[in-house]
Amino acid sequence: MSCPNGSEKCLLVIPARRRSTRLHNKMLLRETGKTVLEHTYDAACRATLPGAIIIATDDEEIATEARRFGARVVMTSPDCPSGTDRVAEVARTLPMAEIIVNLQGDEPEIDPAAIDRLAALLRDNPTASMATLATPIRSREALEDPACVKVVFDNAGRAMYFSRSPIPHPREWNEALLTATPATFFQHIGIYAYRRDLLLRFANLPMGRTEQIEKLEQLRILEQGETILIGEIAQPTRGIDTPADYAAFVERLNGQRLAVA
Repeated sequence: MSCPNGSEKCLLVIPARRRSTRLHNKMLLRETGKTVLEHTYDAACRATLPGAIIIATDDEEIATEARRFGARVVMTSPDCPSGTDRVAEVARTLPMAEIIVNLQGDEPEIDPAAIDRLAALLRDNPTASMATLATPIRSREALEDPACVKVVFDNAGRAMYFSRSPIPHPREWNEALLTATPATFFQHIGIYAYRRDLLLRFANLPMGRTEQIEKLEQLRILEQGETILIGEIAQPTRGIDTPADYAAFVERLNGQRLAVA
């Protein structure tokens, strides 16, 4: 698939690695006829704002697969401690990129409009350093799940705090809080857009006090006094972390194909 002719000032990087403890080799799973990585790349290519899409990896098999379906690949250091560092390594080689979107390779059902929404937040707000997404939480199970990261933001859409705990924390519980409009609780969606300067500085910033407790690296940015903008989307993305996640994805895709046939 050929990618859109967006702005060269906007770069989308898909960091992809082989090491996955919960689902071995997940980037290269292909029960649908395409690998998870190719599905994610195809979705990213339907976004209109990025001028380039690059897969960043330190693995030759992933690189070979990415080149097979026509993706541009940059080989990164195997010593990168995180996907963010891998994205920053790519950004250093492309000085024209002012806004860099970090999309994980295990997001085959990402909505291209969500990518554009994210990039537009930084394009339209030059004083912000970073942007990410959030979606309403409508179940108490998700609200109380530490794996579901929550975020609160102000009236201008600026993040105030991220937490694994329910925030805001109701002093008195009322089920109506889960159905309120506008929503009371928001789940953080782990796709990011960075201003170039912040991304290149990120690895050298000291780990924040709250980051050490919550194990959420975006808190490092807030502790530095930087602005993180939050874009609201209607539904959560469906990343693939476990065998059950992948089986559900295959089932949904097969269902869509049968509906079209």
